[in-house]
Amino acid sequence: MDQTSDKPLPSILELTPLNEAYRADPYSLLADLRRRCPAHKDEMSGAVILSRYADVRGVVNDRDLWRDPLRGNDSLMRRRFGGEVDLSLPRSSTTSILQLDDPDHARVRQPLSQALYARVARFKPQVERIVEETLDRLPADGTTFDLMAGYCVPIPIDVIASILGVDHARLAEFREWSEGVIQGLNPFRTAEQTAQMEAAGASLNAYFTEQLADRRKNPRDDLLSDMVQLQAAGAQLSDDELRINLQALLVGGNLTTTDLIGNGVRLLLLHPAELAKLKADFGIVSAVVEEVLRYEPPVDMTGRIASAEMEVGGCPVAQGQALNPHLRAANRDPEVFEDPDRFDVSRKHRPHVAFGGGAHICIGAPLARLEAQVALVKLFQRFPDLRLADPAAAPEWRRLPFFRGLERLEVAAR
Repeated sequence: MDQTSDKPLPSILELTPLNEAYRADPYSLLADLRRRCPAHKDEMSGAVILSRYADVRGVVNDRDLWRDPLRGNDSLMRRRFGGEVDLSLPRSSTTSILQLDDPDHARVRQPLSQALYARVARFKPQVERIVEETLDRLPADGTTFDLMAGYCVPIPIDVIASILGVDHARLAEFREWSEGVIQGLNPFRTAEQTAQMEAAGASLNAYFTEQLADRRKNPRDDLLSDMVQLQAAGAQLSDDELRINLQALLVGGNLTTTDLIGNGVRLLLLHPAELAKLKADFGIVSAVVEEVLRYEPPVDMTGRIASAEMEVGGCPVAQGQALNPHLRAANRDPEVFEDPDRFDVSRKHRPHVAFGGGAHICIGAPLARLEAQVALVKLFQRFPDLRLADPAAAPEWRRLPFFRGLERLEVAAR
Protein backbone atom coordinates (compact mmCIF):
# COMPACT_ATOMS: atom_id res chain seq x y z
CA MET A 1 0.00 0.00 0.00
CA ASP A 2 1.42 3.39 -1.01
CA GLN A 3 -0.25 6.50 0.38
CA THR A 4 2.74 8.79 -0.03
CA SER A 5 0.80 11.01 -2.41
CA ASP A 6 -1.01 13.96 -0.88
CA LYS A 7 -3.82 13.48 -3.39
CA PRO A 8 -6.94 12.20 -1.62
CA LEU A 9 -8.34 8.85 -2.63
CA PRO A 10 -11.36 9.12 -4.93
CA SER A 11 -14.82 8.75 -3.38
CA ILE A 12 -17.29 6.24 -4.73
CA LEU A 13 -19.05 9.10 -6.53
CA GLU A 14 -15.81 9.94 -8.32
CA LEU A 15 -15.60 6.31 -9.44
CA THR A 16 -18.73 6.65 -11.55
CA PRO A 17 -19.35 8.24 -14.99
CA LEU A 18 -20.91 11.20 -13.17
CA ASN A 19 -17.26 12.22 -12.79
CA GLU A 20 -16.11 13.52 -16.17
CA ALA A 21 -12.52 12.32 -15.66
CA TYR A 22 -13.67 8.80 -14.80
CA ARG A 23 -16.15 8.77 -17.67
CA ALA A 24 -13.39 9.68 -20.11
CA ASP A 25 -10.77 7.28 -18.69
CA PRO A 26 -11.65 5.14 -15.66
CA TYR A 27 -8.51 3.07 -15.95
CA SER A 28 -6.00 5.75 -15.01
CA LEU A 29 -7.92 6.51 -11.81
CA LEU A 30 -8.33 2.84 -11.01
CA ALA A 31 -4.67 2.00 -11.64
CA ASP A 32 -3.64 4.80 -9.31
CA LEU A 33 -6.11 3.62 -6.68
CA ARG A 34 -4.99 0.00 -6.97
CA ARG A 35 -1.34 1.04 -6.57
CA ARG A 36 -1.86 3.43 -3.65
CA CYS A 37 -4.58 1.74 -1.63
CA PRO A 38 -6.21 -1.35 -3.14
CA ALA A 39 -8.52 -1.81 -0.14
CA HIS A 40 -9.83 1.29 1.57
CA LYS A 41 -12.94 2.51 3.37
CA ASP A 42 -14.81 5.14 1.43
CA GLU A 43 -16.25 7.67 3.87
CA MET A 44 -19.04 8.72 1.53
CA SER A 45 -20.53 5.25 1.09
CA GLY A 46 -19.28 3.53 4.21
CA ALA A 47 -18.03 0.67 2.02
CA VAL A 48 -14.59 -0.85 1.60
CA ILE A 49 -13.67 -0.46 -2.08
CA LEU A 50 -11.48 -3.24 -3.47
CA SER A 51 -9.48 -2.80 -6.66
CA ARG A 52 -6.98 -5.70 -6.67
CA TYR A 53 -7.92 -8.86 -8.57
CA ALA A 54 -7.08 -11.30 -5.76
CA ASP A 55 -9.24 -9.40 -3.27
CA VAL A 56 -12.11 -8.86 -5.71
CA ARG A 57 -12.23 -12.47 -6.83
CA GLY A 58 -11.95 -13.73 -3.29
CA VAL A 59 -14.87 -11.59 -2.14
CA VAL A 60 -17.26 -12.27 -5.03
CA ASN A 61 -16.63 -16.02 -4.66
CA ASP A 62 -17.08 -16.04 -0.87
CA ARG A 63 -20.47 -17.67 -0.28
CA ASP A 64 -20.42 -16.74 3.42
CA LEU A 65 -20.79 -13.04 2.65
CA TRP A 66 -24.20 -11.40 2.41
CA ARG A 67 -25.62 -9.69 -0.67
CA ASP A 68 -28.60 -7.79 0.74
CA PRO A 69 -27.57 -4.15 1.34
CA LEU A 70 -30.20 -3.84 4.08
CA ARG A 71 -28.03 -6.12 6.22
CA GLY A 72 -25.28 -3.52 6.13
CA ASN A 73 -24.55 -1.23 9.06
CA ASP A 74 -24.19 2.08 7.29
CA SER A 75 -23.72 1.62 3.57
CA LEU A 76 -24.78 4.12 0.93
CA MET A 77 -27.14 1.54 -0.53
CA ARG A 78 -28.80 0.94 2.85
CA ARG A 79 -29.16 4.66 3.52
CA ARG A 80 -30.47 5.28 0.00
CA PHE A 81 -32.93 2.41 -0.30
CA GLY A 82 -33.77 1.36 3.25
CA GLY A 83 -36.53 3.92 3.62
CA GLU A 84 -38.23 2.70 0.44
CA VAL A 85 -38.66 -0.93 1.57
CA ASP A 86 -41.76 -2.20 3.34
CA LEU A 87 -40.11 -4.24 6.09
CA SER A 88 -43.40 -5.97 6.90
CA LEU A 89 -43.14 -7.89 3.61
CA PRO A 90 -40.86 -10.88 2.98
CA ARG A 91 -37.58 -9.64 1.54
CA SER A 92 -38.09 -11.84 -1.52
CA SER A 93 -41.25 -9.85 -2.26
CA THR A 94 -39.34 -6.55 -2.34
CA THR A 95 -36.13 -7.39 -4.22
CA SER A 96 -34.80 -9.79 -6.83
CA ILE A 97 -32.13 -12.46 -6.59
CA LEU A 98 -29.63 -9.68 -7.33
CA GLN A 99 -29.85 -8.71 -3.64
CA LEU A 100 -31.32 -11.75 -1.91
CA ASP A 101 -29.45 -14.00 0.51
CA ASP A 102 -29.99 -17.68 1.19
CA PRO A 103 -32.24 -19.48 1.74
CA ASP A 104 -34.49 -17.25 -0.38
CA HIS A 105 -31.79 -16.64 -2.98
CA ALA A 106 -31.25 -20.35 -3.71
CA ARG A 107 -34.99 -21.10 -3.56
CA VAL A 108 -35.83 -18.45 -6.18
CA ARG A 109 -32.73 -18.67 -8.35
CA GLN A 110 -32.69 -22.45 -8.83
CA PRO A 111 -35.96 -22.84 -10.80
CA LEU A 112 -35.40 -19.56 -12.65
CA SER A 113 -31.91 -20.56 -13.78
CA GLN A 114 -33.10 -24.06 -14.64
CA ALA A 115 -35.75 -22.69 -17.00
CA LEU A 116 -33.58 -19.89 -18.42
CA TYR A 117 -30.53 -22.03 -19.14
CA ALA A 118 -32.65 -24.67 -20.85
CA ARG A 119 -34.04 -21.99 -23.18
CA VAL A 120 -30.65 -20.37 -23.84
CA ALA A 121 -29.15 -23.77 -24.73
CA ARG A 122 -31.49 -24.08 -27.71
CA PHE A 123 -31.96 -20.41 -28.54
CA LYS A 124 -29.00 -19.79 -30.89
CA PRO A 125 -31.11 -20.14 -34.08
CA GLN A 126 -33.55 -17.50 -32.81
CA VAL A 127 -30.68 -15.17 -31.85
CA GLU A 128 -29.23 -15.60 -35.35
CA ARG A 129 -32.63 -14.82 -36.89
CA ILE A 130 -33.06 -11.69 -34.77
CA VAL A 131 -29.53 -10.49 -35.61
CA GLU A 132 -30.02 -11.12 -39.35
CA GLU A 133 -33.32 -9.22 -39.36
CA THR A 134 -31.68 -6.34 -37.50
CA LEU A 135 -28.82 -6.26 -40.01
CA ASP A 136 -31.33 -6.12 -42.87
CA ARG A 137 -32.58 -2.78 -41.55
CA LEU A 138 -29.14 -1.13 -41.50
CA PRO A 139 -28.00 1.14 -44.35
CA ALA A 140 -25.39 -0.52 -46.55
CA ASP A 141 -24.63 2.38 -48.90
CA GLY A 142 -21.84 4.05 -46.93
CA THR A 143 -24.27 6.31 -45.07
CA THR A 144 -23.19 7.17 -41.53
CA PHE A 145 -25.53 5.81 -38.87
CA ASP A 146 -25.66 5.15 -35.13
CA LEU A 147 -24.89 1.47 -34.57
CA MET A 148 -26.12 1.65 -30.97
CA ALA A 149 -29.64 2.69 -31.95
CA GLY A 150 -29.77 0.55 -35.06
CA TYR A 151 -28.10 -2.66 -33.85
CA CYS A 152 -26.76 -2.87 -30.29
CA VAL A 153 -29.95 -1.66 -28.60
CA PRO A 154 -32.63 -3.63 -30.48
CA ILE A 155 -30.94 -7.05 -30.44
CA PRO A 156 -30.84 -7.68 -26.67
CA ILE A 157 -34.33 -6.36 -26.03
CA ASP A 158 -35.71 -8.42 -28.91
CA VAL A 159 -33.90 -11.54 -27.66
CA ILE A 160 -34.99 -11.30 -24.02
CA ALA A 161 -38.51 -10.38 -25.11
CA SER A 162 -38.60 -13.45 -27.37
CA ILE A 163 -37.44 -15.68 -24.52
CA LEU A 164 -40.03 -14.19 -22.17
CA GLY A 165 -42.76 -14.36 -24.79
CA VAL A 166 -43.37 -10.63 -25.21
CA ASP A 167 -45.37 -9.37 -28.17
CA HIS A 168 -42.91 -7.95 -30.73
CA ALA A 169 -45.09 -4.84 -31.09
CA ARG A 170 -44.34 -3.93 -27.46
CA LEU A 171 -40.54 -3.90 -27.71
CA ALA A 172 -40.32 -0.10 -27.63
CA GLU A 173 -42.30 -0.07 -24.38
CA PHE A 174 -40.05 -2.74 -22.93
CA ARG A 175 -36.93 -0.75 -23.76
CA GLU A 176 -38.41 2.34 -22.09
CA TRP A 177 -39.47 0.36 -19.02
CA SER A 178 -36.08 -1.32 -18.65
CA GLU A 179 -34.32 2.06 -18.87
CA GLY A 180 -36.59 3.20 -16.05
CA VAL A 181 -36.28 0.29 -13.66
CA ILE A 182 -32.48 0.12 -13.92
CA GLN A 183 -32.45 3.40 -11.98
CA GLY A 184 -33.17 1.17 -8.99
CA LEU A 185 -29.45 0.37 -9.03
CA ASN A 186 -28.47 4.06 -9.10
CA PRO A 187 -28.10 5.44 -5.55
CA PHE A 188 -27.40 8.91 -7.01
CA ARG A 189 -30.60 9.13 -9.01
CA THR A 190 -32.56 12.37 -9.21
CA ALA A 191 -36.20 12.89 -8.25
CA GLU A 192 -37.07 12.76 -11.95
CA GLN A 193 -35.23 9.45 -12.39
CA THR A 194 -36.96 8.05 -9.30
CA ALA A 195 -40.35 8.96 -10.77
CA GLN A 196 -39.34 7.33 -14.06
CA MET A 197 -38.26 4.20 -12.16
CA GLU A 198 -41.52 3.97 -10.21
CA ALA A 199 -43.68 4.46 -13.30
CA ALA A 200 -41.71 1.85 -15.24
CA GLY A 201 -41.88 -0.60 -12.36
CA ALA A 202 -45.64 -0.19 -12.08
CA SER A 203 -46.05 -0.74 -15.83
CA LEU A 204 -43.94 -3.88 -15.80
CA ASN A 205 -45.72 -5.19 -12.73
CA ALA A 206 -49.07 -4.78 -14.42
CA TYR A 207 -47.80 -6.35 -17.63
CA PHE A 208 -46.35 -9.44 -15.95
CA THR A 209 -49.45 -9.86 -13.78
CA GLU A 210 -51.57 -9.95 -16.91
CA GLN A 211 -49.21 -12.25 -18.79
CA LEU A 212 -48.76 -14.76 -15.95
CA ALA A 213 -52.53 -15.08 -15.67
CA ASP A 214 -52.76 -15.60 -19.42
CA ARG A 215 -50.05 -18.31 -19.45
CA ARG A 216 -51.93 -20.31 -16.83
CA LYS A 217 -54.85 -20.49 -19.20
CA ASN A 218 -52.96 -20.47 -22.50
CA PRO A 219 -49.41 -21.82 -22.11
CA ARG A 220 -46.94 -21.02 -24.89
CA ASP A 221 -43.37 -21.91 -25.77
CA ASP A 222 -41.75 -19.21 -23.63
CA LEU A 223 -40.10 -18.56 -20.26
CA LEU A 224 -43.27 -17.14 -18.70
CA SER A 225 -45.03 -20.44 -19.38
CA ASP A 226 -42.04 -22.36 -18.03
CA MET A 227 -42.22 -20.45 -14.75
CA VAL A 228 -45.94 -20.88 -14.13
CA GLN A 229 -45.58 -24.58 -14.97
CA LEU A 230 -42.76 -24.89 -12.44
CA GLN A 231 -45.02 -23.17 -9.91
CA ALA A 232 -47.77 -25.65 -10.66
CA ALA A 233 -45.30 -28.53 -10.27
CA GLY A 234 -44.42 -27.38 -6.75
CA ALA A 235 -41.67 -24.75 -7.09
CA GLN A 236 -41.92 -22.48 -4.06
CA LEU A 237 -42.30 -19.20 -5.96
CA SER A 238 -44.90 -16.53 -5.34
CA ASP A 239 -46.26 -14.32 -8.11
CA ASP A 240 -44.54 -11.35 -6.46
CA GLU A 241 -41.23 -13.18 -6.68
CA LEU A 242 -41.83 -14.06 -10.29
CA ARG A 243 -42.67 -10.48 -11.27
CA ILE A 244 -39.67 -9.01 -9.48
CA ASN A 245 -37.22 -11.49 -10.99
CA LEU A 246 -38.66 -11.29 -14.48
CA GLN A 247 -38.13 -7.53 -14.27
CA ALA A 248 -34.53 -8.16 -13.19
CA LEU A 249 -34.04 -10.50 -16.15
CA LEU A 250 -35.39 -7.86 -18.48
CA VAL A 251 -32.90 -5.27 -17.21
CA GLY A 252 -29.97 -7.66 -16.97
CA GLY A 253 -30.71 -9.10 -20.38
CA ASN A 254 -31.03 -5.74 -22.03
CA LEU A 255 -28.83 -2.80 -21.11
CA THR A 256 -25.65 -4.62 -20.12
CA THR A 257 -25.73 -6.83 -23.22
CA THR A 258 -26.30 -3.73 -25.36
CA ASP A 259 -23.16 -2.28 -23.78
CA LEU A 260 -21.19 -5.50 -24.28
CA ILE A 261 -21.98 -5.55 -28.01
CA GLY A 262 -21.36 -1.84 -28.47
CA ASN A 263 -18.10 -1.88 -26.54
CA GLY A 264 -16.96 -4.93 -28.52
CA VAL A 265 -17.64 -3.38 -31.93
CA ARG A 266 -15.89 -0.16 -30.98
CA LEU A 267 -12.82 -1.98 -29.66
CA LEU A 268 -12.49 -4.11 -32.78
CA LEU A 269 -12.82 -1.09 -35.07
CA LEU A 270 -10.18 0.74 -33.03
CA HIS A 271 -7.83 -2.28 -33.17
CA PRO A 272 -7.74 -3.44 -36.81
CA ALA A 273 -5.11 -6.11 -36.16
CA GLU A 274 -7.40 -7.76 -33.60
CA LEU A 275 -10.38 -7.43 -35.94
CA ALA A 276 -8.32 -9.08 -38.68
CA LYS A 277 -7.81 -12.09 -36.41
CA LEU A 278 -11.57 -12.43 -36.01
CA LYS A 279 -12.25 -12.06 -39.73
CA ALA A 280 -9.62 -14.68 -40.50
CA ASP A 281 -11.28 -17.17 -38.15
CA PHE A 282 -14.75 -16.42 -36.80
CA GLY A 283 -14.34 -19.51 -34.63
CA ILE A 284 -12.30 -17.41 -32.17
CA VAL A 285 -15.30 -15.21 -31.33
CA SER A 286 -15.65 -16.73 -27.87
CA ALA A 287 -12.12 -15.56 -26.98
CA VAL A 288 -12.89 -12.16 -28.53
CA VAL A 289 -15.96 -11.70 -26.33
CA GLU A 290 -14.03 -12.74 -23.22
CA GLU A 291 -11.35 -10.16 -23.97
CA VAL A 292 -14.02 -7.48 -24.47
CA LEU A 293 -15.51 -8.46 -21.10
CA ARG A 294 -12.10 -8.17 -19.47
CA TYR A 295 -10.96 -5.02 -21.22
CA GLU A 296 -14.17 -2.94 -21.27
CA PRO A 297 -16.85 -4.67 -19.17
CA PRO A 298 -20.38 -3.24 -18.96
CA VAL A 299 -20.46 -3.20 -15.12
CA ASP A 300 -18.11 -1.31 -12.81
CA MET A 301 -18.58 -2.94 -9.44
CA THR A 302 -20.74 -5.16 -7.31
CA GLY A 303 -21.47 -5.40 -3.59
CA ARG A 304 -21.29 -7.70 -0.60
CA ILE A 305 -21.85 -7.31 3.15
CA ALA A 306 -19.44 -8.79 5.70
CA SER A 307 -21.25 -11.51 7.67
CA ALA A 308 -18.49 -11.49 10.32
CA GLU A 309 -15.39 -9.51 11.21
CA MET A 310 -12.74 -10.08 8.57
CA GLU A 311 -9.75 -8.61 6.81
CA VAL A 312 -9.47 -8.00 3.07
CA GLY A 313 -6.27 -6.79 1.46
CA GLY A 314 -4.90 -5.74 4.83
CA CYS A 315 -7.99 -3.65 5.58
CA PRO A 316 -10.03 -4.59 8.67
CA VAL A 317 -13.74 -5.06 7.94
CA ALA A 318 -16.43 -5.03 10.60
CA GLN A 319 -19.44 -7.31 10.58
CA GLY A 320 -22.19 -5.61 8.59
CA GLN A 321 -19.74 -3.41 6.67
CA ALA A 322 -20.33 -3.06 2.94
CA LEU A 323 -17.72 -4.25 0.43
CA ASN A 324 -17.57 -2.95 -3.13
CA PRO A 325 -15.38 -5.21 -5.30
CA HIS A 326 -14.45 -3.12 -8.35
CA LEU A 327 -14.72 -5.52 -11.29
CA ARG A 328 -13.32 -3.07 -13.83
CA ALA A 329 -10.21 -2.43 -11.72
CA ALA A 330 -9.63 -6.13 -11.11
CA ASN A 331 -9.80 -6.92 -14.83
CA ARG A 332 -6.82 -4.63 -15.50
CA ASP A 333 -4.66 -5.82 -12.58
CA PRO A 334 -1.08 -6.24 -13.90
CA GLU A 335 -0.41 -8.88 -11.24
CA VAL A 336 -2.78 -11.17 -13.16
CA PHE A 337 -3.00 -9.90 -16.74
CA GLU A 338 0.18 -9.26 -18.68
CA ASP A 339 0.16 -5.81 -20.27
CA PRO A 340 -3.44 -5.35 -19.05
CA ASP A 341 -4.10 -2.14 -20.98
CA ARG A 342 -3.54 -3.90 -24.31
CA PHE A 343 -6.62 -5.22 -26.11
CA ASP A 344 -5.49 -8.66 -27.27
CA VAL A 345 -7.98 -11.28 -28.47
CA SER A 346 -5.16 -13.87 -28.55
CA ARG A 347 -4.35 -13.32 -24.89
CA LYS A 348 -3.68 -16.41 -22.77
CA HIS A 349 -6.91 -17.08 -20.92
CA ARG A 350 -7.14 -15.97 -17.31
CA PRO A 351 -10.62 -15.77 -15.77
CA HIS A 352 -11.99 -12.22 -15.63
CA VAL A 353 -14.58 -11.10 -13.09
CA ALA A 354 -16.89 -9.14 -15.39
CA PHE A 355 -19.86 -11.31 -14.34
CA GLY A 356 -18.96 -11.34 -10.64
CA GLY A 357 -18.73 -14.78 -9.10
CA GLY A 358 -19.90 -17.27 -6.53
CA ALA A 359 -23.57 -17.81 -5.77
CA HIS A 360 -24.40 -14.44 -7.30
CA ILE A 361 -22.56 -14.82 -10.61
CA CYS A 362 -24.65 -13.12 -13.29
CA ILE A 363 -27.57 -15.40 -14.14
CA GLY A 364 -27.71 -13.93 -17.65
CA ALA A 365 -24.04 -14.56 -18.49
CA PRO A 366 -24.65 -17.48 -20.91
CA LEU A 367 -27.25 -15.47 -22.83
CA ALA A 368 -25.06 -12.35 -22.94
CA ARG A 369 -22.15 -14.36 -24.28
CA LEU A 370 -24.34 -16.00 -26.93
CA GLU A 371 -25.79 -12.69 -28.12
CA ALA A 372 -22.42 -10.95 -28.26
CA GLN A 373 -20.80 -13.81 -30.16
CA VAL A 374 -23.57 -13.96 -32.76
CA ALA A 375 -23.83 -10.16 -33.05
CA LEU A 376 -20.10 -9.67 -33.67
CA VAL A 377 -19.73 -12.51 -36.17
CA LYS A 378 -22.83 -11.62 -38.17
CA LEU A 379 -22.00 -7.90 -38.23
CA PHE A 380 -18.49 -8.35 -39.64
CA GLN A 381 -19.60 -11.06 -42.03
CA ARG A 382 -22.26 -8.77 -43.44
CA PHE A 383 -20.13 -5.61 -43.32
CA PRO A 384 -16.44 -6.61 -43.49
CA ASP A 385 -15.50 -3.00 -44.30
CA LEU A 386 -17.45 -1.44 -41.42
CA ARG A 387 -15.62 1.62 -40.13
CA LEU A 388 -15.94 4.31 -37.52
CA ALA A 389 -17.34 7.50 -39.01
CA ASP A 390 -14.65 9.49 -37.16
CA PRO A 391 -11.98 7.35 -35.45
CA ALA A 392 -10.59 10.43 -33.71
CA ALA A 393 -13.92 11.42 -32.16
CA ALA A 394 -14.20 11.06 -28.38
CA PRO A 395 -16.67 8.31 -27.45
CA GLU A 396 -20.01 9.35 -25.97
CA TRP A 397 -20.26 7.31 -22.77
CA ARG A 398 -23.51 7.10 -20.82
CA ARG A 399 -23.65 8.68 -17.38
CA LEU A 400 -25.49 5.89 -15.53
CA PRO A 401 -23.45 5.12 -12.37
CA PHE A 402 -21.74 1.72 -12.16
CA PHE A 403 -22.25 0.92 -15.85
CA ARG A 404 -20.18 1.67 -18.94
CA GLY A 405 -21.76 1.82 -22.34
CA LEU A 406 -21.98 4.12 -25.32
CA GLU A 407 -24.71 6.65 -26.03
CA ARG A 408 -23.87 6.59 -29.73
CA LEU A 409 -21.49 4.78 -32.05
CA GLU A 410 -21.38 6.45 -35.47
CA VAL A 411 -20.25 4.06 -38.21
CA ALA A 412 -20.54 3.55 -41.95
CA ALA A 413 -20.86 0.29 -43.86
CA ARG A 414 -20.79 -0.91 -47.45
